[in-house]
Amino acid sequence: MRTNIKFKASLFTFLFSDTEVLRELYSALEGVSLPDDVPITINTLEDVLFMGKLNDISFEVGGKLVVLIEHQSTINPNMALRLLMYITRLYERLVGDRNIYATKRIALPRPEFFVLYNGEAPCPDEQVLRLSDSFLDPSELGVANKDGPALELEVKVLNINEGRNESIARRCKTFAGYQTFVAKVRQYLKQGSTPSGAPNGVRKDSLENALKKTILYCRDHGILKEFLEHHATEVIGMLTTEWNWEDALAVRFEEGMEIGMERGMERGMERGMEQGMRDVALNALAEGATPEFVQKITGLDIETIEKLGS
Repeated sequence: MRTNIKFKASLFTFLFSDTEVLRELYSALEGVSLPDDVPITINTLEDVLFMGKLNDISFEVGGKLVVLIEHQSTINPNMALRLLMYITRLYERLVGDRNIYATKRIALPRPEFFVLYNGEAPCPDEQVLRLSDSFLDPSELGVANKDGPALELEVKVLNINEGRNESIARRCKTFAGYQTFVAKVRQYLKQGSTPSGAPNGVRKDSLENALKKTILYCRDHGILKEFLEHHATEVIGMLTTEWNWEDALAVRFEEGMEIGMERGMERGMERGMEQGMRDVALNALAEGATPEFVQKITGLDIETIEKLGS
């Protein structure tokens, strides 16, 4: 399935698409100070999957490290698996036409994986997702579990909402500015009018007003000032498009619920509701939604959603 690439832009990827900003961000995430002469090379994989990009941000540090960063508003327990697929694709590209069957070992940059979470559901400041958490127990086959898995991948998940992981915010000005920007938008949205029956409880003019107020606030307080002076219109366009897209999916969710109720009367409530959610999932995937967002609005498991989208 080909997703709609017009939804691929996001404020996060736009803001952190500069090599010097990434140098500052990585230094803050790891608590180190990268020298200015260490090169940062962006190598984000472009693809038709996952909102038009295979991954949010990927970059090399001095040819020794490769860092993959994902920005999420929901915690996806399958991020370790997704990042395994990403790093495999990256290594394929980095190795290029070198002979992997040769006797000489091919040197690879060490991978590091981060998920930066800014959703509103409760989440600790830091947690680790492991690929091995998804492995099945082979003991019923008469095979004993070993001390450790033969394959492992660890993802550090960091809560980047305002007031969380303040040590990172102190070390990275852009990171701190992004935290404040998102927090102010949410604050102004909650202060805006909310007509009953509006998708997601917020109407378009409330979001546009919240964004404009946030941009003025940030400019007045020196937060992301230079970035917003050059890109304010694009920021408003990206975020209103994203929000309206989510609103449209929310409407389709309600329509799917109604379809499910109707079908439930015909062939059993549980079966009908499930089919209604499948219809919602198909519509959402066709609009370019990520499997995680579809899971959030339908309750279907990721495996089912990915099968629907294949």
